[in-house]
Amino acid sequence: MKRSLLTERDVLRLAKEGAKALPAGARLTPLAHDRARQLGLIIAGEAGSAATAGTTAPAASPATPGPAAAPRLTIAVGADHGGVALKAAVAAHLTAAGHAVTDVGTNDATAVDYPDFAVAVARLVAGGAAQFGVMVDGAGIGSCMAANKVAGVRAAMCHDITTAQNAREHNSANVLTLGGGLLGNRLALEIVDAFLRTPFGGGRHQGRVSKIDALDATRRS
Repeated sequence: MKRSLLTERDVLRLAKEGAKALPAGARLTPLAHDRARQLGLIIAGEAGSAATAGTTAPAASPATPGPAAAPRLTIAVGADHGGVALKAAVAAHLTAAGHAVTDVGTNDATAVDYPDFAVAVARLVAGGAAQFGVMVDGAGIGSCMAANKVAGVRAAMCHDITTAQNAREHNSANVLTLGGGLLGNRLALEIVDAFLRTPFGGGRHQGRVSKIDALDATRRS
């Protein structure tokens, strides 16, 4: 029998109904898994520690293969002068993970304008040269606004793991913007990883994302 897939909405409904545990055998989307842990719901197969997000811990079986390597991604990164240091950390982290990184600059502390670099990242994503983009400025807000002016881009400014997961699962975001003046390197890299590993949820979200994309019909990149 096919296991049910629980979303964040399902988890919130179960918690509201007074459930203490999730149905045995249920699979969770990454955001649903995160929410269940926040609410203290028992997840089948977890014994005091989290199972891998988006999966159900398998029953013991002989010779279970190890996890497959993460797919190699093409990622564009950029920053203004306020995000240079964090951009360098992000680029090094992604390269070490085996991803192909295109760095559009800037590369020093000389003052520059964030829209120029945000749009450079966004155009690489929109044109298919990169699957995802990461742009860093002081707060991440202005770059998000600029990137979203490019048709085909769905940029999201994320400040924690949950917003990164939500941006991908619900909105199929393809550009992540970060605030270099607001985030430490450790949290920023965790946000980047959560963003890249979380799949789009599809289903009811697809129609909503399609409506966002339809707004590009009258916009020129």
